[in-house]
Amino acid sequence: MGNPTDFHLTPGQTCDLDGADILLPRTDANTTSADKGYDADQRVLEPLAEAGKTALIPPKRHCVESRDDDRDLYKTRHLIENFF
Repeated sequence: MGNPTDFHLTPGQTCDLDGADILLPRTDANTTSADKGYDADQRVLEPLAEAGKTALIPPKRHCVESRDDDRDLYKTRHLIENFF
């Protein structure tokens, strides 16, 4: 956990989801960990679910539907951020 598997460099003003659109279809990982900014059903969560992968993305506060997330495993996400 915590090892980058790929990267895509974008300009600073680019939305994070634009990079996710490129990287998620290429990932071989069974589990994807990301922050609340990636809580997007059509662009992130649904494609991962269709591919049989697990998303460790906490729901935004305003989400109508709550979903389970593994808080302990999610806390390891900082390893990826510390890499950069």
